[in-house]
Amino acid sequence: MATFSIAVAFGVRLLLVMLFLPFSALDKILNFRGAVGQAKQAVHATAPATALILAGLFVEIVMSLGILTGIADRFAAFVLAGYCGVTALLWKQFWKPGDFWSGGKGRELFWDFWKNLALAGGFLLVTFGTGAATVETFVSHPFASSKPYSLSETAR
Repeated sequence: MATFSIAVAFGVRLLLVMLFLPFSALDKILNFRGAVGQAKQAVHATAPATALILAGLFVEIVMSLGILTGIADRFAAFVLAGYCGVTALLWKQFWKPGDFWSGGKGRELFWDFWKNLALAGGFLLVTFGTGAATVETFVSHPFASSKPYSLSETAR
């Protein structure tokens, strides 16, 4: 039963980060020029767009690994929650196309925007836990591990 419990804990965390590691990170690596082109839609210049993509790669890889390994997993989840929020605001601007009510691109971006924010909520559950008592733990020790693969309830 212990092995099953650990596998479930790992599987849940893997589902949470799979969008970023491996898929989004791999897409940025294999299509770096295209990723920079997309980032240029937000910042309009190549150098800052490249820096954004490299920063995004770092966040997606390192923070995902933190969540999977349990090393500073709360902090990693906090960073990924912020990343989801920022990407929603920069690239999922459903209010811009002006075609929301006619079912165009604005409507599609609307759902992507809320999916990003919902994913941020999932990461915040890793960050703060599911109860008020665990919020204080993150605030007082933001780089501590939640010990996700410990079978002892006191590890939290």
